[in-house]
Amino acid sequence: MEATGRGVFPNKPTLPPGPKRRAPPSQQTLLPASPPPQAPSSLPLDSFLLHLTAAPAPAPVPRRTHQQTPHHQHHHPTPTPASSFLSPASQALVLELSATPLPALPAFLAARRDDLLRAADLPSLLKALELSGHWEWALALLRWARAEGAAEGAAPLEMVVRALGREGRHDAVCALLDEMPLLPGARLDVRAYTTVLHALSREGRYDRALRLFDELRREGVAPTRVTYNVVLDVYGRMGRSWPRVVALLDEMRAAGVEPDGFTASTVIAAAGRDGLVDEAVAFFEDLKARGHAPCVVTYNALLQVFGKAGNYTEALRVIKEMEDAGCKPDAVTYNELAGSYARAGFYQEAAKCLDTMIDKGLLPNTFTYNTIMTAYGNAGKVDEALALFDRMKKNGFVPYTNTYNLVLGMLGKKSRFAAMLETLGEMSRSGCTPNRVTWNTLLAVCGKRGMESYVTRVLEGMKSCRVELCRDTYNTLICAYGRCGSRANAFKMYDEMTAAGFAPCLTTYNALLNVLSRQGDWTAARSIVSKMKSEGFKPNDMSYSLLLQCHAKGGNAAGIEAIEKEVYQEGVPSSRAGSF
Repeated sequence: MEATGRGVFPNKPTLPPGPKRRAPPSQQTLLPASPPPQAPSSLPLDSFLLHLTAAPAPAPVPRRTHQQTPHHQHHHPTPTPASSFLSPASQALVLELSATPLPALPAFLAARRDDLLRAADLPSLLKALELSGHWEWALALLRWARAEGAAEGAAPLEMVVRALGREGRHDAVCALLDEMPLLPGARLDVRAYTTVLHALSREGRYDRALRLFDELRREGVAPTRVTYNVVLDVYGRMGRSWPRVVALLDEMRAAGVEPDGFTASTVIAAAGRDGLVDEAVAFFEDLKARGHAPCVVTYNALLQVFGKAGNYTEALRVIKEMEDAGCKPDAVTYNELAGSYARAGFYQEAAKCLDTMIDKGLLPNTFTYNTIMTAYGNAGKVDEALALFDRMKKNGFVPYTNTYNLVLGMLGKKSRFAAMLETLGEMSRSGCTPNRVTWNTLLAVCGKRGMESYVTRVLEGMKSCRVELCRDTYNTLICAYGRCGSRANAFKMYDEMTAAGFAPCLTTYNALLNVLSRQGDWTAARSIVSKMKSEGFKPNDMSYSLLLQCHAKGGNAAGIEAIEKEVYQEGVPSSRAGSF
């Protein structure tokens, strides 16, 4: 299953001086000067917003410190293994540089300018810093050298890009690429290109990643299997890209690069994100026909596809096939099976997966508990879910932000606002930072209760707190405004979503149909369904139900008869993959 949202990681290292981000706004900027009237039915929105915007700052995590070494101790520096390939003078320079605190580094670089520019080889210095784990110092040195006109060629950039990639600093990789574009004729090696592609993907810059992929091929750089896998993942994250996934697979095989387990799981996940169950199964069967033996990761990816569709019978078949093939199911396998039961509404069967895991010697994790709580929540068994939540904590499992989001969502559906506030307080005390999903939950609660002005206010709060809007957020906004009867705002959110580069999915189109069904505008609804089909999406039972409501409210009996005929002829997929 996918994790959603981006948390704030307390152990993120601090970048050396470079482009500075704006400081987060003060709490006072969140609320308008003249707040709207108090929400009906005692919804304590102000208290919710206060909790969301007053989350405790993450506790600082100890980082590597570099004590100032007394001057007399610098006379005979001891070479480290990381810098042993350098000349003695360069080794001494690296040791002095890495011992200098980052705030004092600009002064050190200025003082040793001549040594750095004339006596030292920049790529070698960067390599030594990278090998010794001083990636921040390497980044600062590269920026300084670039400003001095000394960072020529692609080698220095390659070195730092790799270091940042290993540290998981995707934001810094992207910033560096923007700051230091390659000169005409210069090119990175395939490992550095792949690192940049991965960083762009993780930062959601899919179009830029695809342009870079085209660029590296034009430069004659042969993609590796890892490169292809990263680009396949980009297509999967973008959505609505199945034809391009298939084309890239063909290109990959034509180049003599055979898919591996990661390729298979990535492709299957891409199909699953768009609700393309048949396509995922066809790819899986083709993979086996070509002689590939699926691994547990590939089987789990297929299980996730069936899980999203709520097809637990197929999920059970996949597990049996796994066992028959000698592939032992792991904890993820049973988590996915529990998810299949959860989406199908079988909460008791989902709960039994926990016992099965323990009997088989598999250790449940927080995700296991989250999945079973979801099953209880889908069945309206909120008290049972809360009891499992308490059991989870007593068993020593630490709830994460997504666990709290799950509990908040269940409580919101039942309008148990006092319990929501209590949960938000516990979340704050435990140090969990609210993320997009937390805000989306509040948006959904306001939309469900028809409070349009508060939906807008929460949206303004998200933007003020610099919470990045994602496709799920836009879908939630479209649905929320639709339930408030605000067609104009709902379609405005759709326009903003597409302008931001997010591809609509089945959930998006169903949310738009929900807006139109409340007004009986069956002409516009038919247009939405036509667009949905042209984009490769198959209407599900939710789509047809909303379309029927449009025709019924608009008094179009002929339209109802046409839908009836279409449904009986073509069949209808489950709404589990595209509900809103």
